[in-house]
Amino acid sequence: MTTRITITADDVQIGDLIYDGPGANVHPTFAWETVTKVHRVDGLVMLTAGRLDSANGEFWFDPAESVTVIRHPPEKAEEVVTKPRHKRGH
Repeated sequence: MTTRITITADDVQIGDLIYDGPGANVHPTFAWETVTKVHRVDGLVMLTAGRLDSANGEFWFDPAESVTVIRHPPEKAEEVVTKPRHKRGH
């Protein structure tokens, strides 16, 4: 299950999804885009969404600016269940 949360730009992580849709909270893209790089420069936060080689995917935010993202919960490692082996002699 994914979770839509509003956080500061300083708390955005690689793998979060950002969106620019209707409403009061406008974001830099017109579709859900995966954040592929988070970089801090001169007191600002630069988010790169989508491909790393495209300059069009770079967006700048103040660290305290609110950003709504969709974040996938971390994947849990499956627990290995060992089954007892009961062998019968034939």
